[in-house]
Amino acid sequence: MPRLALYALAVCALAVAAAVISFVNGSFIGVVWVLLAGLSSNMAWYYLRRAKAEKAAALAPAEPA
Repeated sequence: MPRLALYALAVCALAVAAAVISFVNGSFIGVVWVLLAGLSSNMAWYYLRRAKAEKAAALAPAEPA
């Protein structure tokens, strides 16, 4: 798994935890944490897809010119 994807997943998990804590404490700043969780999960998905595509391209035979 790519390192950037792991970082993005960690940020996502921390943002979700921060959102839950914020909402439990009655603060609506949790909305910002939810948005950050969404952004970081999309980044993780992007990095995973990019690594998968690069791996598939490396394994595919080169087309003759």
